[in-house]
Amino acid sequence: MLKVYGIVASRALRTLWMCAELGIPHQLVGTELKTGAHKTPEYLALNPNGHIPAIDDDGFILYESMAINLYLAVKHKDKGLWPASLQEQALCYQWSFWVMMECEAHAIKVLFNRFLYPPEKRDEAKAAEGVEALQKPFAVLDRTLKGRTALVGNTFSVADLNVAAVLSWARVSKVDLAAFPNLDTWLGACLGRAAFKDARSKQAA
Repeated sequence: MLKVYGIVASRALRTLWMCAELGIPHQLVGTELKTGAHKTPEYLALNPNGHIPAIDDDGFILYESMAINLYLAVKHKDKGLWPASLQEQALCYQWSFWVMMECEAHAIKVLFNRFLYPPEKRDEAKAAEGVEALQKPFAVLDRTLKGRTALVGNTFSVADLNVAAVLSWARVSKVDLAAFPNLDTWLGACLGRAAFKDARSKQAA
């Protein structure tokens, strides 16, 4: 059985969501950052960087959440999250890399300063900086989604999952998306999927 190392409140959620969409039997191996489980010799043998998630797919070890999700989408391409054409496959890579490069660091800044840090350590000025930095990539995404319900082709794919997983932090952080109605509608649809809700409720073994 596929083992996913991490916790739900981390980038591991992306992989758990992917597993739920694909219907893959899997086990969440609780790897808590606050307990230092990601720094144990056992875990560092899986991911020497000491980050989560990592997976063990019947002996094949892989880390980096986007690489994991793309791997699973291709391996289980019969499930429909990996497009058939080379051009659409390239777009899945494009959007997965794009959201990491253009959005994730800014979204993390907002998330920590509005939600994850203890109240006394939160800095709304830094959160506002993150929100401001997100305006340009959000505008790009909003224009792309005009008249569309998916980023690649006409159906939900790994591209939508990977981008929405990062932008879910904007929802948690109460980022106002009123200026980006196409993005807002699309993100709501992605996060409303049963598989996302299933992933969020996953319990560690």
